[in-house]
Amino acid sequence: MEEVARFVIEQKRLTEQLKKLRAKLRSLAKRAGDIRQRDSLTDVGGKSYTRSEGSRKNVRDVFAANAKRVEEALRVLEEFTKLTGPGLGRSFKAIRYKVYDLEKKGYQALERFD
Repeated sequence: MEEVARFVIEQKRLTEQLKKLRAKLRSLAKRAGDIRQRDSLTDVGGKSYTRSEGSRKNVRDVFAANAKRVEEALRVLEEFTKLTGPGLGRSFKAIRYKVYDLEKKGYQALERFD
């Protein structure tokens, strides 16, 4: 999402908001768990690649796919961190709702770009 805002539609404010959100998310993710626990070589989803993942028609599709992926990931993080720290769950939810807002702004900018 950030790269589309920065390099395609050249929206400085939106780019800055997405960058700030990404930094906040990185900080929260560090508190939530350790990536070293993941065994990517044996991950059962590692080889999954659906037909819809294989192509995009335009930049709007790239932006939309990334927005949905971020929102889904935030929802998963929100739910799983409720097991270890409810405060983290609330934080991930707040970020998810901010992403919804930035997604809308991105779509509006893309309409003007088209």
